Amino acid sequence: MEELIGFDLKHFIATIGYLGIFAIVFAESGLLVGFFLPGDSLLFTAGVIAGSKSLQNTLGVELSYPILAIGCFIAAVAGDSVGYWFGSRVGRRLFQREDSLLFKKKYLYQAEALYEKHGGKIIVLARFMPIVRTFAPIVAGIGTMHYGRFLSFNIFGGLFWATGVVSAGYFLGEAADGYLMPIVIIIILVSVAPPALHVLKDYLAQRRARQAHAPKAEL
Repeated sequence: MEELIGFDLKHFIATIGYLGIFAIVFAESGLLVGFFLPGDSLLFTAGVIAGSKSLQNTLGVELSYPILAIGCFIAAVAGDSVGYWFGSRVGRRLFQREDSLLFKKKYLYQAEALYEKHGGKIIVLARFMPIVRTFAPIVAGIGTMHYGRFLSFNIFGGLFWATGVVSAGYFLGEAADGYLMPIVIIIILVSVAPPALHVLKDYLAQRRARQAHAPKAEL
């Protein structure tokens, strides 16, 4: 099945090794250019490889579970911290200009209010949502969420996500090898579902609001 979609994640991981895995986790956790990278599937598949000696022999690679789990955790926390720093130092300057299509001052005020009330929950839950996890720490920095509070939830979320997903793959090990791509697809769908449903819900709510305020045709 991997060959059908033209990309073999297992061989990709074997090629890039520890440093490549950590770099991708770091970039996807807080760098704007990393939003398209395969965080969840990468962590899970790397865990599967670490838990399967036969798979390691086939790929010609050795992955240690402790090194993988600890390294991914550190990379995730560091990536989010860099994203926060970027948002606090650079992001706010974008909103000091005149309002544009993407950068409006009201968005900044909304972000500040949202992170003041739900910042911790957002930082933790965003870890499990592709694209959202890349922008969440940046928005936290733009919204001036206190760094101490941000860091505590960053560490908790990074530990829960990076170590948890790697561990899931590791303990399934060889049992998951034959079903790796279906499992990865399920992980991607489950990860994408919450933000997709949220966007759909907002769209339907806005559509109903427009219809409610639209002038009714005279009979």
